[in-house]
Amino acid sequence: MAQTLDIQLQNRYPSDEVYAYVTGLALNNNNRVFLLQADGKTPYYPDSPPHTVYPLSAACAIKLGKQGSTTVVKIPLLAGGRIWFSIGKKLEFFVNPGPALVEPSVTNPSDHNINTNWAFCEFTFNHTQIYANISYVDFVSLPISMKLIPAHGRPQEIHGLKADGLKTICEGLKSQSRIDGAGWDKLIVESAGQILRVLSPNHEEGFRGYYETYIDEVWNKYTKTPLIVDTQAEWGTIEGRVSNGQLTFPGLATFTKPSTADIFSCSSGPFANNAGATGPLTARISAAFNRSTLLSNDRHPTNEKVSDYYRHKVTNHYSRLVHEANHHGRGYAFPYDDVSSGTETDQSGFVSGWPKSFTVSIG
Repeated sequence: MAQTLDIQLQNRYPSDEVYAYVTGLALNNNNRVFLLQADGKTPYYPDSPPHTVYPLSAACAIKLGKQGSTTVVKIPLLAGGRIWFSIGKKLEFFVNPGPALVEPSVTNPSDHNINTNWAFCEFTFNHTQIYANISYVDFVSLPISMKLIPAHGRPQEIHGLKADGLKTICEGLKSQSRIDGAGWDKLIVESAGQILRVLSPNHEEGFRGYYETYIDEVWNKYTKTPLIVDTQAEWGTIEGRVSNGQLTFPGLATFTKPSTADIFSCSSGPFANNAGATGPLTARISAAFNRSTLLSNDRHPTNEKVSDYYRHKVTNHYSRLVHEANHHGRGYAFPYDDVSSGTETDQSGFVSGWPKSFTVSIG
């Protein structure tokens, strides 16, 4: 199998100042921190610097051509890969001792890139396949789409955010705030009077207590009836019940009541441990909480239907609106958004397979 991959970066955005970056961990170089240099083909492996927030020693901003043009870049085998895009201004990356890459942040108000319009998609390219998705787990801003033509099988395409998607999400958040007063509109970030991005509720403390009534109802339900979870792994289908205030899957895992923050993050409180069977259980239970299907369905994710997601008034409305604003409803809107019954259309919006060609577009 090939050890490198040519990726076509297509600029569909109405700007001549669009930059791309590629980062990841190099699988054939001891998982070293990797950035692609500005020529689109030369790898850059930063050394551990003498202090934190150390500037890169190589130029890594790949300037794309004008709208409608395609720029081809070459990457090695990478894990935890990201393709970043910025509009009108270059992004600033730094290195900490380790080395560890300091990436742009949308939640740190002092971040060098806080007022820059940027976005990214995620991928892993290893010896057997490429797996890529459009991530909205932290925020949504620029429209990114991707197309994979595999060596075998049908072409796969994720069309991404609709042309008016960001505006539609903002309108929906404002409307939801008027309905429930939960402050969804506070997720909207503006710069110079323009909408810059929408943050996910993962980072917003203003939702404290939002899910608690729903959580109590779920706990009450499963004191009386079992919660049946198909781990879709070696543990098969297992049953859990609430006893002594804890959701217990005998001999495998126990969950205390999560908080709203635990549900949005899917990785804190009772969802912090992913060892053994706890991992697939955490994924399926936290996904069901975000989609608010635990009261309407007691078999997860086997009996899940996409049409039933987000129908309860207490739900992850950010995720609901992000899916509605994406073509075909597909995009990774919260951690574990790839959990599915296996019989319904995947909602996370991924492409996978051995690539014959792979195109990522901005705009």
